[in-house]
Amino acid sequence: MQLRTYHVVIGSDHGGFELKSELIRHLTSEGHRVTNVGTDSKESVHYPDFAKKVADMVGSGLADFGVMIDGAGIGSAMTCNKVPGVLAAACYNEALAKNAREHNGANVLTLGAGQNNLAESKQILNTFLTTDHTEDRHKRRVGMIREVERKHMSKSAGSMGGDLSPEDVQRIAAKVQELLKSGGGSSAAPAGPLPVTIADLPKLIDHTVLKPETTRADIEKLCAEALEHHFYSVCVNPSYVQLASKLLRNSDVKVCAVVGFPLGAQTTQIKTLETRKALREGASEIDMVINIGALKSGDDQLVQRDIRGVVEDCRDSRAKCKVILETSLLTDEEKVRACELSMKAGADFVKTSTGFSTGGATVEDIRLMSRVVAPR
Repeated sequence: MQLRTYHVVIGSDHGGFELKSELIRHLTSEGHRVTNVGTDSKESVHYPDFAKKVADMVGSGLADFGVMIDGAGIGSAMTCNKVPGVLAAACYNEALAKNAREHNGANVLTLGAGQNNLAESKQILNTFLTTDHTEDRHKRRVGMIREVERKHMSKSAGSMGGDLSPEDVQRIAAKVQELLKSGGGSSAAPAGPLPVTIADLPKLIDHTVLKPETTRADIEKLCAEALEHHFYSVCVNPSYVQLASKLLRNSDVKVCAVVGFPLGAQTTQIKTLETRKALREGASEIDMVINIGALKSGDDQLVQRDIRGVVEDCRDSRAKCKVILETSLLTDEEKVRACELSMKAGADFVKTSTGFSTGGATVEDIRLMSRVVAPR
């Protein structure tokens, strides 16, 4: 059976290490992109550490599905289900895997190395990845699960003063410093201590919600968090620019709007109309998606003209223009060309991805793009 291909993140504890290794080979042979988050030996470890790594990637949208293996699969499912956006199911046969996907929209499969052999595990995994969650009656019920999660998160945020703990901020700061130290592989990498501190970090964050099911309440929560944590901006779909601008009036938090999002396939005229309307309603930054098909077709003139049209409208309003390349769909040569065309068109920044395609930002892409644009 030919499987559709996905980005699958997989992890295990020491008890699931051998089964995980075999399943990685199986997934790769089926054409899936696999990210292994450990463990990498049979030395004793704690399964919640690796279950959280799997869940974090799925919950953040960096992977389509997750697979986590421990002795029974139950503890890992419990751990994964603590992460917002994750619906994990422990499955011991194909019927449960089918039900977990079809009825419950599960996005993480947990397996028990002590419950199923390799052949059974492969069949369970195949069923999980080939079953769709499409029926409206099931989607409504999963929506009810999501609503329970959303209300609980809102309540928790209200009682604890937001979703970001000091530990969260510390981890983000460390990651930003790691990326800055790499300097994109450039010889211009900064020497000595970096200027990014925990206090400075929020000023570098675009707080974002762009999902199609985003509600007014989601935007209100987004803006409240941005004000509380002093984020640089909020990034929203065009239909919510006016609301976000109203909620953030008289604050330092900027409003960014996406244009041509997420496919980039709109005509230049439509993108510029979108841009002008967003700017009139209070946006001070525009994140536009390039015409990916034109770039891959070698029509550099169209790509540059497309970017230039949005850039000119931004300049008229003293706004910034950032160009999203969707790097997961491009070759390295196309990424370099897209960066060069963005610079020629006068864009202020280039970005890796929308978060809605086959993959997100990678360190390798950031290094490549930085080598092209940072010196200029």
